[in-house]
Amino acid sequence: MTPSYKHKEKPYHMDDCLTPYHPNTMINPSINYNLTSLSSSSSGAVAGYFISRRLFFLKDIQILELLLALVVFIAIHSLRQKKHCGLPVWPVLGMLPSLVSGIQCNMYEWISDVLCDQNGTFRFKGPWFSSLNCVVTADPRNLEHLLKTRFPNYPKGQYFRDTVGDLLGGGIFNADDEKWQRQRKTASIEFHSTKFRQSTTESLLELVHSRLLPVLENAVNNSVSIDIQDILLRLTFDNVCMIAFGADPGCLRPGLPDIPFARAFEDATEATVLRFVTPACIWKAMRFLDLGSEKKLKRSIKDVDEFAEDVIRTRKKELSIQSEDDKKKQRLDLLTVFMGLKDENGKPFSDRFLRDICVNFILAGRDTSSVAMSWFFWLLDSHPAVEEKDSC
Repeated sequence: MTPSYKHKEKPYHMDDCLTPYHPNTMINPSINYNLTSLSSSSSGAVAGYFISRRLFFLKDIQILELLLALVVFIAIHSLRQKKHCGLPVWPVLGMLPSLVSGIQCNMYEWISDVLCDQNGTFRFKGPWFSSLNCVVTADPRNLEHLLKTRFPNYPKGQYFRDTVGDLLGGGIFNADDEKWQRQRKTASIEFHSTKFRQSTTESLLELVHSRLLPVLENAVNNSVSIDIQDILLRLTFDNVCMIAFGADPGCLRPGLPDIPFARAFEDATEATVLRFVTPACIWKAMRFLDLGSEKKLKRSIKDVDEFAEDVIRTRKKELSIQSEDDKKKQRLDLLTVFMGLKDENGKPFSDRFLRDICVNFILAGRDTSSVAMSWFFWLLDSHPAVEEKDSC
């Protein structure tokens, strides 16, 4: 007899999906349905994953294309403004990139080319965060309009006075209206006097023969190269100090010594110019915290003030003990002239005001004359035919 048995249904388990088919194994339709659902959901998840990645990648490409298009548009728009403004005008930076590029090469040729393209005048637009906005002109008509015809219409203003006030104080370069008129009138009368011209001529000839020529001869004899602009700067500094203060700092001597007053004046000038290209809030904060260029400016102005105070104190002692005969032969420097004058209240000028006047005139005569002579010798060297013609 064949043994009979009763089939007992085994509960479903996930491992059953992995069990090979057996003839005695009964298939549950629900299991097949669950397997199909699981497979479909997995395929859908994978497909959704790849689709989302692709969409995300396409989104990145679109953003890059938009950024690239924006950059190209800004570049084209900025470069097109060169025709009307003289230089490309970039967002935020203004014309600063062109200025930095121009400084790296021959700056004078670069700015001359820009002025020629703009008929002698153009407006420089600096970065948004700076005060580097100005009008650059080489047109003689504009210069005459600014400095002569309509000079009262163009005062220095509060911004300029705040920027250069620490160095120039209340001198002629930082004064407006009546103060400027009074200083200019007094200086003009003195400069045009016969005695003053004779005195300055004799002083300059002495500097040339006793200092400039020996320094140049020493360089030639020893075959040593020299910086002609530095030599001429020392010459004009000695000369203008004798005109303003009646004192000789002795910059142009054999060995070209480092004079503390000359170095301090140079450092103070550079730090003051740096203020014009620095936002006012930044350099004022640096001045308050005594940092960077403002710390250097403070130290340099202190040295300049000490030199000026010493000269003024010495000159007052000299004038107080002068006899009547000596007063007839008094000095012809600006310091002595202004010491003999009175202010609008009928009182002698303060030591601070005397210091400001002399420092301003030193600044006026120091760089202008030396740079002009440096350019003259450079042009002479660039045109040998002119030099040979002049020597004949």
